[in-house]
Amino acid sequence: MDAQAPPAIAIAPRTAGWIDAAVEAGGGRLARPPEAVAVVWTAPDDPDGLADLLAANPQIEWVQLPWAGIDPYLHLMASERGRTWSCAKGVYADPVAEHALALLLAGFRQLPRYARAETWTGDAGRNLFGARVTILGGGGIAGVLVGLLAPFRCTITVVRHTPQAMAGVDRVLPPHRLHHALDGAEALVLALPLLPDTVGLIGAAELALLAPDAWLVNVARGAHVDTGALVSALEGGRLGGAALDVTDPEPLPDGHPLWSLPNVVITPHTGNTKAMARPLLAARITENVRRYRAGESLVGLVDVDLGY
Repeated sequence: MDAQAPPAIAIAPRTAGWIDAAVEAGGGRLARPPEAVAVVWTAPDDPDGLADLLAANPQIEWVQLPWAGIDPYLHLMASERGRTWSCAKGVYADPVAEHALALLLAGFRQLPRYARAETWTGDAGRNLFGARVTILGGGGIAGVLVGLLAPFRCTITVVRHTPQAMAGVDRVLPPHRLHHALDGAEALVLALPLLPDTVGLIGAAELALLAPDAWLVNVARGAHVDTGALVSALEGGRLGGAALDVTDPEPLPDGHPLWSLPNVVITPHTGNTKAMARPLLAARITENVRRYRAGESLVGLVDVDLGY
């Protein structure tokens, strides 16, 4: 491709003014799919629609997906390895890590209990300072969260696929040492992608390894956690509490036991709201269009074999 020529970029299945502007800011030219060399796909969960578009337009070289969670598209990527795939991984690290810290503090300070109170109650809560924190996932969210936890002088363990050292982290362990990482942890934060081997990763055995007053914070995917085991541990007093931005099932049905437990706080998958996401995603699209035009490596490239 001529690095001087604006690449023809399609936006599908629908667009918005801010997406158009992001493509043009990167030096791209808005085009219909038959004319395009790349597509910004804006549906988070329509792999069939994207498959149809790619089949009809084999000249498309690069696909930009809008979210970090790409599990609905992995089978399509596996069958379309000749194309370049990028997603929004890392884009939303700041707001999601901030939300994880807010949930962690809410749990440690017993804010769910106080929020439900209808009369003056006795004191409760504990300090986050010096706590033993285990984070599952070593990507952008984990990296930002580690930085946010620095003033609290926590002892931090990270479990990640590639157990390489991370700044501010005391231990980085591989997945097969998960139980070692959980043993005695006072806080467990889930910030990892949903893959076949991470579905149901946290069940009764894993919850039993945590400190009795530990808090579970999930800003990843609800399916990482066995919901029945979580409810049992919470009801049985074997877990301090749970702060969940994601659930399984999701949306969480009315009347589900998690809604009424006093040691649970639930936010409706709002770790990253639309208002927060748009400027961040726009910046990613602009940067990747610029890089594509210049022949540079894209940000957020998907490793199809790893699944993220």
